[in-house]
Amino acid sequence: MEYPDLSALPAELQDEVSSRGSLNVFRMMMHSPALAPGVLALGDAILRRSSLPDPLRELAIVRVGHAYRAAYEIHHHENIARLVGLGEEAIAAAATGSPDSLSAPEAAVLTSTDRLLARHSLDAAARKELLAFLTVNQLADLVITVGFYQLVCDFLNTFEVTTAGEAPPPYGDVQPGSDEGR
Repeated sequence: MEYPDLSALPAELQDEVSSRGSLNVFRMMMHSPALAPGVLALGDAILRRSSLPDPLRELAIVRVGHAYRAAYEIHHHENIARLVGLGEEAIAAAATGSPDSLSAPEAAVLTSTDRLLARHSLDAAARKELLAFLTVNQLADLVITVGFYQLVCDFLNTFEVTTAGEAPPPYGDVQPGSDEGR
């Protein structure tokens, strides 16, 4: 699918895309000019204001990307994961779904992400397991993150979004705990 002509969009939508480095996902999202700003705002909130620790958030996002076979998502969020301090073993575990070599919090997040993907809910035992490591706020943010990135991966796969022609992403200077470039 071709990208929309950004010059035909209102200036505020052009700014929405350019302020995010004109990444292809944001460009393609402008095929839905009425919904795109809300989707982008939720994505920004997840990346900038989530109570979930950055490495755990990225572990869940990368796992969703692998479950959906969304190469674009995997590419970008594995890079972000490294920048926020998620280790290579955890990144590899996100690809396989195997929690064997992970810390207890990482294993709980990875396993719960798979449960959400398969069952669309967490039972009392899964919630209890997570609440040993997370606050209720962090658990809520995890569920919202997994659900949001399912939507994103559906979009990426449907529109066959790739990294072709992208400029270097704006997250290159992200430091753990930083909001810059996300």
